[in-house]
Amino acid sequence: SRPILDMSYSRHFLDFQGSSIPSSMKKLVVTKLSQNFREAVTLQQDSPVPLPGDGDLLVRNRFVGINASDINYSAGRYDASVKPPFDIGFEGVGDVVALGLSASADYTVGQAVAYVKAGSFAEYTVVPARQAVPLPSVKPEFLTLMVSGATAYISLKELGDLSEDKKVLVTAAAGGTGQFAVQLAKKAKCHVIGTCSSDEKGGFLKSIGCDRTINYKTENVESVLRKDYPEGVDVVYESVGGKMFDLALNSLAIKGRLIVIGFIAGYQNPTGLQPIKAELLPAKLLKKSASIRGFFLNHYLSEYKMAVKHLLKMYERGDLVCEVDFGDMSPEGKFTGLESVFRAVDYMYMGKNIGKIVVELPHSVNSKL
Repeated sequence: SRPILDMSYSRHFLDFQGSSIPSSMKKLVVTKLSQNFREAVTLQQDSPVPLPGDGDLLVRNRFVGINASDINYSAGRYDASVKPPFDIGFEGVGDVVALGLSASADYTVGQAVAYVKAGSFAEYTVVPARQAVPLPSVKPEFLTLMVSGATAYISLKELGDLSEDKKVLVTAAAGGTGQFAVQLAKKAKCHVIGTCSSDEKGGFLKSIGCDRTINYKTENVESVLRKDYPEGVDVVYESVGGKMFDLALNSLAIKGRLIVIGFIAGYQNPTGLQPIKAELLPAKLLKKSASIRGFFLNHYLSEYKMAVKHLLKMYERGDLVCEVDFGDMSPEGKFTGLESVFRAVDYMYMGKNIGKIVVELPHSVNSKL
């Protein structure tokens, strides 16, 4: 008999280790619209712990993921109608500590789950059971697949048209999503070029199969591409924007494809954009029969569960490296607790991370049994 807690009628409940779930918790809330995360977001100490409805899980978050677009969300760029205060954070991994009656058909207290839903920067998050992804255990590596891995997998599958010997350029290749674009392109037997900002990142990229790394701090990316790839590259997986976008566009081969999954270089600007030489765009595309495609994960949710399932299998078989960066090398050390989310966002925008930035939320369980 599995433990089932029906939350549809009770306001008092226990988690699976016999300790009372507190009535209040810490969470991060956007209190002012701004692309400056520290200005926009407030740590609230005593928010009520939400109650799961009939089809919901209450998840005690153990790891939460940092995304470049957290500051787009805090700036209100995704939905102009939303007014502060609102919850923030896109993804989490944790334990189910309570659930509604319908949700108990598929889930049980104590189960490890991951999810993608606004409001993960909190100690507890209510997640609709149909949106949760069951996991074999609570591990930070699984979190890397939820947004970053799925973005790389679906965008390359749907828009990349990858095949053997195609040349694929991945910008910000050692980042949370870049690491997956590199590995998935290698699995498709492509020749992969990755840009990065340090020799340490270059070493990591070589370890996951990158054929040519370009440290843009010490090498001229444009010169390297022109010299080593005179025919151009077939696919660009682009997340930087600004000058890197222009450079990537210029390096496309005949019938080349540029997939835009972000433009992080501009997110900290008030407009969220950095200028590009767009007036030359029609001529450049026509000259090469090239194309540009945008990719936003929310528009491909029909593919999402399949993608994550596939990636989880790859990871469990040992076919996929899921690099996690807890900020151990950052000046104040590992990202632990919700208060360290602010540091983690800064760390991302300083370009320090190798792999996916993850914050650990430790929980002390005072058992009453």
